[in-house]
Amino acid sequence: MQSLISMSFRTGNAAASLISILILTACGAKQQQAVPPSSVAVTVEEVKKIEAAYYDEYPATVVALNQTELRAQVTGYVTGIYFKDGQKVSKGQRLYSIDQQLYNANYQQSIANLQVQETNLLKAQQDADRYHELDKQDAIAKQQVDYADAALEAAKKQVEAAKANVNAVRANVNFATIIAPFAGTIGISQVRSGTSVVQGLTVLNTISTDNPIAVDFAVDQKEVYRFSQLQLTQKPGDSTFSIAFGDNIYPFNGSIDLIDRAVDPQTGTIKTRLVFPNDKNVLKAGMSTTVRVLNNATEKSVVIPYKAVSEQLGEYIAYVVGDSNKVSQRKLLLGKQIGVDIIVTDGLKEGEKIVVEGVQNLREGTVITTAPPPSGPAKK
Repeated sequence: MQSLISMSFRTGNAAASLISILILTACGAKQQQAVPPSSVAVTVEEVKKIEAAYYDEYPATVVALNQTELRAQVTGYVTGIYFKDGQKVSKGQRLYSIDQQLYNANYQQSIANLQVQETNLLKAQQDADRYHELDKQDAIAKQQVDYADAALEAAKKQVEAAKANVNAVRANVNFATIIAPFAGTIGISQVRSGTSVVQGLTVLNTISTDNPIAVDFAVDQKEVYRFSQLQLTQKPGDSTFSIAFGDNIYPFNGSIDLIDRAVDPQTGTIKTRLVFPNDKNVLKAGMSTTVRVLNNATEKSVVIPYKAVSEQLGEYIAYVVGDSNKVSQRKLLLGKQIGVDIIVTDGLKEGEKIVVEGVQNLREGTVITTAPPPSGPAKK
C-alpha cells in the first residue's frame, strides 16, 4: 500500500511539473509576439510625371521598290554578257545576247515568204482587174470574174499572214538580246557565256532599284488609325521614323510610302512601307532591321525606376509607402521601358512614394525606415 501511495505522489509531481512548463512556454510566446517587428532600411522615391519620348519598335525587312527577274525569252546558248556583276545599269542597256543564227535565218525566211505572197497578190490584183474589164464588154463569164475576186481576197489574206509571221520572228530576234527594263543595280549573273538557256524558264539575273529603298513591317490593326494620321501629317526630314541594326542607328530618317489595302485576317496586321534615302547603297534588299517610331506623348507619363518593380505570378507590383511607414503591394500595368526607367500606365499616382531599393526584403505590411540601419555594438 505504501508503494502505491508513493507512486501516485510521484505521478502527481510529474504532471504538475509538465503543466508549469507549458504555462511558462505560453507566457514566453506571448512575450515574443508582443515585441514589435524591426523595420527594414530601404530607399524611397516620390512618383513623378514627366514628358516621356520613346520609340515603338517593329521587326522589318529592307526591300527594293522595283525588282524583277531577267529570264530567257528564247531558247539557245548565251553568246555575250555585257556588264559586270553588281554594277549599276541604265534603262535599255544591253545585258545578254543569245545565239541569233537560227532566229536570223527564220527571219530571212519569213521576209522571203512575205515577198512571195506580195507577188501573188500583185498577180491576183492584175487578173481581177483584167476580168472586170472583160466583164464590162460581156466577153467573159460572170463566174470567172467571181473566181478572180475570190483569189484576190485570198492573196490579200496571205500577205497579212506573212506580215504577222515576220513580226513574230522579228520579236524572237529582238528577244535574243536582253536589255535592262529600268535603271538599277544588277546582281550576280546566274549564267555564263555558252550556257544553254530555255525560253521562260532560265533565270539569267535579277535587277532592282536601290535609291530610294523601302522597308516593310507589319502593324497591328489597332494602330492603323495612328499610322494613317502619321502619313497625313509627316513632313520632309521628320524624325518620326528611323531604323536600327542592333545598336547602330541608320543616319537618315524615312517616311511612310504606303499602307496596304487590307488587313491580313489571319494575323490581324497590315503591311506598312517606309522609304529611306540610300545614296551610299548601304541598305541592301533582304536585310533584317528594326523600325523605330518616335512616340511623343501628348500628356505627361508616370515614370519610375525599373528596379522598383517586382514580378509575382506573372503580375508586376511595386511597394507603396503608407501610414506608419508600412508598405503595401500595388499591381501595375507597365508601358515602354526607357533606359533604366519604365512607364507605368496604371497603378500609381503622382506624389505617391515607392520603394526603389531594398525591395527584395519586403512583404505586405512591412515597416520601413529610410535611415541607414543602426550598427551593432563594437566587438571588444
